[in-house]
Amino acid sequence: MKDLKKKKRGLAKPRSNRAKKQPRNWREILRKGLYGTLMVGSATLVAVGSGLLARAVLDSGYFNVANIVVAQESRVSEEAIIALSNVNPGDNLLRLNLETIGNKVADHPWIARVDVRRNFPDTLVIEVVEREPVAILNLGYLYCVDKNGEVFKLLEGDDPLDMPVITGINRDYLIQDQPQVAGYLRHAVSLLEDLEGRRSFGLDEVSELNLTPDGGIVLFTYIAGVPVELGLDDYRAKLDRLERIYKELRPRLPLLRNIDLTVADRVIVSRSGAAMNGAG
Repeated sequence: MKDLKKKKRGLAKPRSNRAKKQPRNWREILRKGLYGTLMVGSATLVAVGSGLLARAVLDSGYFNVANIVVAQESRVSEEAIIALSNVNPGDNLLRLNLETIGNKVADHPWIARVDVRRNFPDTLVIEVVEREPVAILNLGYLYCVDKNGEVFKLLEGDDPLDMPVITGINRDYLIQDQPQVAGYLRHAVSLLEDLEGRRSFGLDEVSELNLTPDGGIVLFTYIAGVPVELGLDDYRAKLDRLERIYKELRPRLPLLRNIDLTVADRVIVSRSGAAMNGAG
C-alpha cells in the first residue's frame, strides 16, 4: 500500500495572494481633519468679519451724502433737479439706486438725458442734458418740438417763441399714427437745421413749415407769408436755387402769391395774375 501519510506530509501549503492590511495612520488623519476644520472656521470668521466690517462702515456715516452736484443745468434749476432726485443730505451714498434717481429726474419735460454717479466718499453728481427746442407744433394747442423731432411739452409763457411753427398735423393723426408723424417731424427738423446754416434764405426768413398730407413740405416766408413749395425731397438743391435769386425777390415778397420749387432746375414765382419762370 502506498504511504498516504508520507505523501500528505510532502504537500506544500498554497501561498496567499492577499496583501497584508496596512495599519491606519491616525495621526495623519487627525492632522488633515484639524486642518480642514481650521480652514472652514477661518473662512467663516472672515465672512462674518467682513459682513460686520461692511455694516460698520455703512453705519459709520463716512459715506453719507454731504454734497449733491448738478452739472449743466440751464432752464431747470439746481433746486428743482435735486427735488426730483429725492436724495437728501445724510442719505447713504452706497445704498442709493442711481438708475431710479436718473429716471425720476428724466421725468421733467426739459430733461433729455441724465447721468448719475457717485464721487466718493460723500458726493452725488447729477449731470443733465436738456432738450433744445427748435420749433413749435400747432395741434390746436401749441407744443415744443426738440431737435430730435420729439414733441415734449406744452408751450408756456416763459418758453422761447421765436421759432418756426409746424402745421399740417392734427391731434387725431398724431395719436393714430405716432411713428409716421414722428418721421415727418424729424424730416421737418432736419430741414430747419439746413435753413439755420444758410445766409440768404435762412431760418429767420421762415415763419411756418407746413407738412402736407403726402409728406411734402411748404415753407411760409416771415415777410408777407408767401408759400414756398418744396415738395417731397431734394430740399437742399431746391433751396440752393432759391437762394440764388432770393436777394432780388425779398423786397417784392408782399407782391408775390407763391414760390414753386417742385419743378426741376426752376424757380417759379407767381404774382398777382402772372407767373415768372426763373432758371435754377
